[in-house]
Formats: sequence, structure tokens, C-alpha cells
Amino acid sequence: PPGVLAPLPPVQEEIPQGERAPLERPPYRLEPVARFHLEARVLGKRVYRADRAADLAPVDLALGWGRMSDTRVLERIRLWQDHRFYFYAWSGEPPIPPEEIVRSSANMHLIPADAAVERGLRRVRRGHLVRLSGLLVNVQGPQGFYWRTSTVRHDTGAGACEIVWVERLEVR
Repeated sequence: PPGVLAPLPPVQEEIPQGERAPLERPPYRLEPVARFHLEARVLGKRVYRADRAADLAPVDLALGWGRMSDTRVLERIRLWQDHRFYFYAWSGEPPIPPEEIVRSSANMHLIPADAAVERGLRRVRRGHLVRLSGLLVNVQGPQGFYWRTSTVRHDTGAGACEIVWVERLEVR
């Protein structure tokens, strides 16, 4: 349907250093950075089976809110995901300012907290509205593996993805 379907940006609340109890998902150790809640439109989904973090974060979702959840805008943007990144392009004039695209969408690496959340993530499709809650986390793993989550919505490129420990998922 036309119009903005997910009007609000993600909500995050920093967890004070002294309250950051690590989560263990052997062989990974996750350090919570912030509580995180989001309602967004699914712009794309990519399932990973063979990369270094596939066993931890099997699904990436490209998500949009604000005008990046509006069909009229999305019809004028080409979106795709590859190698844990989210890309977009348009022909002619952009449908909204490029800075707004950056601030109103993101690729998120999703770590399911349990099997039910993982099943839900695997059922999600482009165009769905999702509501998810959990934690932004930094991840340490074997052989020097380290993933640092983004904590801002205006960054791009390597390191700009949110890494979310998903405790709750609703799909509409």
C-alpha cells in the first residue's frame, strides 16, 4: 500500500558499561551495547550459509522506516544485498534526498536469541512489516573474529550495519 508504513526510527537505549553482562553463544561472546526496538518494512532479505558468521547470524534484513517504508518511494529505488552489505541505486533524480535514504534504512545482521525467532526470521519476506526487540551487540569469536555494531543511523560502508540479538520478532 502507498504511504509511510513504519513512521518512526529505531529506538535504542545505551546500556551503562557496568551493566553489560556478556551473552555466550559458543564459540562467540556477545557484548550488549544498547537495548534496541524497531518497526520497519523489509526491503530485502539475505540468508547466509557459508560465511564466517553464518552459524551466528544466518539472516540479514535490509529494513526501512519513515519514507523508506513508502511504496511510492521504493518503486523508484533498486535495492539489493550482497556480502553482508545493502546497496541501492536510482535512475534520474532520487525519489528522496540520499541522506534520508541513509538515515531511514539499514542492513542488519540478526542473531536469533532462540529457535522460534530464527524460524520467524527465515519466514520473513520483502514487503513485510516487522517489529523486533533485542540488543545491539559487539561480537568476539575464534581466530580474532570481531564484529562491532553500528549505534547510529547516519553511517555507511563497512561497519555501518547494526548487529542485533533478536529476542522478540513480530511479522505483519
